[in-house]
Amino acid sequence: MEGPTQDTRLESPAGEQARMTAGGLPRARLLRVIQYIDGNLHRALPLAELSSVVHMSPFHFARLFKERTTVSPHRFLIRRRIDHAMTLLTADGRPVDEVARTVGFRSASHFTTTFRRVVGVTPSEYRRARSV
Repeated sequence: MEGPTQDTRLESPAGEQARMTAGGLPRARLLRVIQYIDGNLHRALPLAELSSVVHMSPFHFARLFKERTTVSPHRFLIRRRIDHAMTLLTADGRPVDEVARTVGFRSASHFTTTFRRVVGVTPSEYRRARSV
């Protein structure tokens, strides 16, 4: 029989908290991967590259990452990109397509679609709501 699952929180750049459980990827390795993700949001980050940061096979890494964070590495990466985009959209008047490229999206349309799916509004609507 397993013991109780310890629940901790991990602060995201936009102030949200991601759920973390006690099992899965060790905390030090998780933090190393998150730091790597945050430092490389502007470019593609394949699973093989993320897993190499912590010296694991992609399959084993993905399984332990999801066990620890309750989301897949890809979903976590997308959420970090959107969190960073939310910060940029409220910080200055950069065009949406420039924000999209800065956080690693290849096109403004893909960024807008993903942003709307995650946040519930388009980047422009989000910016307008925050500037009022």
